[in-house]
Amino acid sequence: MRTKKRIRLKGRLRIYMQTSLYMGILLLIVDIGTYFLDVRAGFLLTCFLLFYFGMIILLMFYNRPIILNELISFATQYGQVQKTLLRDMAIPYALLDETGRVIWCNDAFRAAIHSEKGFHKSITYVFPAITRERLPQGEQEAEIEISFEESDYIAHITRVSLRGMISEDSDVLDDEDYDSCLYAMYLYDETALKLALRENDAQSLAVGLIYLDNYEEALASVEEVRRSLLKALIDRKVNKYISSFDGICQNIEKDKYLVILKKKSVMQMQEQRFELLEDVKTVNIGNEMAVTLSIGIGLDGLVYAQNYEFARTAIDFALGRGGDQAVVKMPDKINYYGGKSQQVEKNTRVKARVKAHALREIITSKDNVLIMGHKIGDVDSFGAAVGIYRIARTLERHAQIVLNDVTTSLRPMVDLFLNNPEYENDMLLTSAQALECAGPNTVLVVVDVNRPSLTECPELLKICKSIVVLDHHRAGTETIENATLSYVETYASSACEMVSEILQYTSDGIRIKSEEADSMYAGMVVDTQNFMTKTGVRTFEAAAFLRRNGADVTRVRKLFRENAAEYKAKADAVSQAEIYRNAYAISICHSEGIASPTVVGAQAANELLDIRGVKASFVLTEYQNKLFFSARSIDEVNVQVIMERMGGGGHLNIAGCQLENTSVEEGIIVLKRTLDKMIEEGEIS
Repeated sequence: MRTKKRIRLKGRLRIYMQTSLYMGILLLIVDIGTYFLDVRAGFLLTCFLLFYFGMIILLMFYNRPIILNELISFATQYGQVQKTLLRDMAIPYALLDETGRVIWCNDAFRAAIHSEKGFHKSITYVFPAITRERLPQGEQEAEIEISFEESDYIAHITRVSLRGMISEDSDVLDDEDYDSCLYAMYLYDETALKLALRENDAQSLAVGLIYLDNYEEALASVEEVRRSLLKALIDRKVNKYISSFDGICQNIEKDKYLVILKKKSVMQMQEQRFELLEDVKTVNIGNEMAVTLSIGIGLDGLVYAQNYEFARTAIDFALGRGGDQAVVKMPDKINYYGGKSQQVEKNTRVKARVKAHALREIITSKDNVLIMGHKIGDVDSFGAAVGIYRIARTLERHAQIVLNDVTTSLRPMVDLFLNNPEYENDMLLTSAQALECAGPNTVLVVVDVNRPSLTECPELLKICKSIVVLDHHRAGTETIENATLSYVETYASSACEMVSEILQYTSDGIRIKSEEADSMYAGMVVDTQNFMTKTGVRTFEAAAFLRRNGADVTRVRKLFRENAAEYKAKADAVSQAEIYRNAYAISICHSEGIASPTVVGAQAANELLDIRGVKASFVLTEYQNKLFFSARSIDEVNVQVIMERMGGGGHLNIAGCQLENTSVEEGIIVLKRTLDKMIEEGEIS
């Protein structure tokens, strides 16, 4: 049981109360000295001292309790004033114990949390963000942003140790209690400030660019007298849409618009998923093809000029991904909307000719050419690399292809060049060998991929100063930066088609060997699924060029023959498919005993599209400690946007992604959740 010591005075008050005693002792010393001078004077002083000490003893034992009582009364009144001030203080204030439980709070705090009576629950009950772990330790202070209903606060929490509040010579607390503490918490209301900041942010400037994707083609498809009407109708829809959001729209070219908007308006457009994309397609005055447009918007830049640069980057992304979509770029992320239409093939080859001449200039200015495709190279990437190899050799430059892993599907094609006396022994290199060969006088040509992380050797992109990108996949957030020449055409069926066109303009009378023609023709066959998907006039023209240069259909068909294990694995994947939501085929391709399971998985995904009612197919394959997704569709679903949600990409009807540290079962769950969410959002049907 604890015992209380009598109250002891401390500090200056204690010294003040003991001064009389100290003066008495000093007088006693003087009295002793007086006896040596005069006995009668000393006796007289002794009588005075006796009276003096009697008065001191009387005051100490009689008046001391009265004085202490007065002091305590004053302190109590002072404490009541403090308590009243704290209780009536406009700033919400509370005291918490070690566990975070409220032990006292003022009226403002109760009003803030809408509690009429005393609140003595854990502070986490009201403010989940304030947990026991976030309470300050030692002499630290904590500031935590919290919200309650529609109010925003900054909680300032200070740790108060009980050791500093109780005298060390008191036994009111034992040793364990000395380590106890309280927490003083103030709430600073920042609702009005944050509301003003949000409103100011909502009013900030956003810059946008709107490009008509197929303006020339749409005009060419209507009578000449009606072309001005088509242009006027498009202008009206664009201007009306922007005006509805209090924006400014200015026609800067015949098929381009500059747009100035508030950030708040852009947010509304995003919520409505840019209705203009679909609305402009309804313009029809006899034009054979629907008009589509691309939108690029820049937000949250440090200055207005940076927003404009963001808008230019965003419109480049939109066009690089095939158009008919909106891209909103911010400093830390990029959002995509739309992109459901297949890009219209342009019949003109002017762009291919210009790119071919630019490629020629770049290659002739260097001594060495390195060519690489994507990881786990396929027939299209290797065929395109062979085509660039032929261009470099025609221009009398040393060329080498970077290829690490050769899959079983690619092996027959690679064997055409190995141990072939017409080709150098160092035609094919690994990544390590390529890094040794790369130098300041080397040009790197990247084919069939535009994402740095997916290339055969990403380190080469940092070493080589001259980089050329040739690809037919839609651009994503991750792109190869600082490319000297970038030729990305999403309407092309394959990288081999693009390289075949460039070949024809690189040099007069260029001749391609039969092995090279077979490789490029095989790449086109694979990516077009035997010329059944994504084929246009230029696709067949490129195939005809290769046929004239020695490509043989029979030889190519023999290159694609499968072994029994791969054929059985593909058949098993098709037979075990699950039809999810009556429209999406999901299956697993087992990789045991198969050298190239990802290729077999892609083939199985193509086969699943032949099932009636299937809008899209997804085949999962475990390979090299990764989970590969092969996604395919015909024309009803954009599988690219589905795979992008999962970190991948591709085309509208051919896409894929890779997940690490994920099992097949987990991958199927992720895929189904992604499909459910996108169907719920209206992104897919």
